[in-house]
Amino acid sequence: MPLKVNLFGWRVAKDELMSLCEIKLQTLDHGTCKRWFGISIDCGASGSYTDENTIVWKGDNDLIATGVAHVVQSNYSVSRALDTLRVFTGRKKNCYSIEVEEGEKVLVRAGFNYGNYDQKSTPPNFDLHFDGNFWINVNASGLKIYETIYVAKKKVISVCVAQTKPDQFPFISTLEVRGLDSQLYNKIGANYALLLNSRFAYAANQTIRFPLDPYDRIWVPGVSTNLENLKNDASIINVDVPDNPPQAVLQNAVATRNTSQMITLGLGTLNYPIRHPAYINWYFSEVKQLNSSEIRSFRVFKNNLPFSLPIVPRFGKVVEYFFSNLSITIDTNFSLDPLGDSTHPPLINAGEFFSISDALTDGTNNNDVEGLASLQNAFSVLREWNGDPCLPAPYSWEWINCTGDTIPRVTSLNLNGFNLTGPLPDFSKMDALETIDLRNNSLTGPVPNFLGTLPNLKQLNLADNQFSGYIPRSLSRKSMLNISYTGNPVLRSGKSERSKLPIILGVTIPVVFIFAIAVILVTRHNRRKGSLLSHPENASNNGMRTRGVGIELNGNSEERFYRSPTPLLGEG
Repeated sequence: MPLKVNLFGWRVAKDELMSLCEIKLQTLDHGTCKRWFGISIDCGASGSYTDENTIVWKGDNDLIATGVAHVVQSNYSVSRALDTLRVFTGRKKNCYSIEVEEGEKVLVRAGFNYGNYDQKSTPPNFDLHFDGNFWINVNASGLKIYETIYVAKKKVISVCVAQTKPDQFPFISTLEVRGLDSQLYNKIGANYALLLNSRFAYAANQTIRFPLDPYDRIWVPGVSTNLENLKNDASIINVDVPDNPPQAVLQNAVATRNTSQMITLGLGTLNYPIRHPAYINWYFSEVKQLNSSEIRSFRVFKNNLPFSLPIVPRFGKVVEYFFSNLSITIDTNFSLDPLGDSTHPPLINAGEFFSISDALTDGTNNNDVEGLASLQNAFSVLREWNGDPCLPAPYSWEWINCTGDTIPRVTSLNLNGFNLTGPLPDFSKMDALETIDLRNNSLTGPVPNFLGTLPNLKQLNLADNQFSGYIPRSLSRKSMLNISYTGNPVLRSGKSERSKLPIILGVTIPVVFIFAIAVILVTRHNRRKGSLLSHPENASNNGMRTRGVGIELNGNSEERFYRSPTPLLGEG
């Protein structure tokens, strides 16, 4: 029976960790095609710098309005980027928002180094989110770096940390976003994300990333036991396979010492629940030119059963073998078993092990997102909230309420005492709103007519502001609406059309007044003479008297005329 040799785990030395966070848009020039490289944010830092990998990093002081910057204790120092962090002591969640191309495939990486910054030796637990999706619960007891790959559904992606326990404040040290070519990792649907568990470069003596990997994937040296380290004789390796591994991870390999041994492939650290299906890539490249009588061939076994076709690595090229949507358990094991005709033992150069996420959310309803954006554009105090407004539940923005639908709707705006100043913007697309509370602010201008068109609105509180003009007819006609507008000194109830009447009245009142006087004088004159008019004339005068009653001159004549129906004014 072949001897089993273990190959598992991974290691990151302090001096091998690269700087992780800063912001700058960069592009890589591949011939005539330019690809967006990405951004890197050094959280809790200020200024910018270029690291030893030529990656430009920028502090986040100008990128987020919440949180407090801290520095780790000196004995926890890892790298320039990981030695600073931003801590959030308020809000349900705090988010970074980054513009990308809608439909672009992105790699997002977040780093966490507690470093006993508060000298309490109590690393917190908290949640990490992306684009309204739960990512992972962060246990910050040690250095943690998490990575996900997915297709962006919108023009802005978000990464958020959320407090889950009292007095355990979330933080973040680094945040990186990279643009990927669309053909990479395309063996899963666009509605799912890949969640990285491990990425190995076997027999490598240091971490490999940009510029050796143009996509800045981080390949750490794989730890092997009783295996032989091999160096590739090929000076150039063709990496034209679907997931495009960098040549640097193929320059070395590990192999058993003879053809009677198999390599047992450990999957390394499992960050995500075992219920998630797996996505696995293994890369194989022959390390020397074999003659016609030599062959290296082997097969992947899963739980001691054949699981692949024969694999024959090629010199100067790479063979990629992947498994997608694979069910695994804690007892699942893989191995590379030599075939009977193989004259050389099995080898492996590199590997990646992902978990596949649950289906990604489409986010809060777009109409509500647009409406909330208009409010944020109008009122700077609201711009401190980022990320998906409603998702994941229960981490909605503090000033809204949402439904529990798959695509949630915003049902309430709770902006009491937010120091809002100026006129209200148009957020009429938010047609699921039931409650709008705007009291105790300094809002000015007319009450917008669109508020009365919101079909589900039941509560509207405009009290204690500086609104002016009249309550729109669209609101006064809503019999089921409970509206409050006290504390607005120059806001009146009634028809909003009143503001147009003085112009009409300025012309109409003198004409009608003269006409009324003439009617009265004629009537008195006729009475004195005792004369009677014929029926046709009576009918005509009756018509004039009908109008005269509407404008009869007494103490309330102006008020009564002011309330006359519009047709009368039009004829006057």
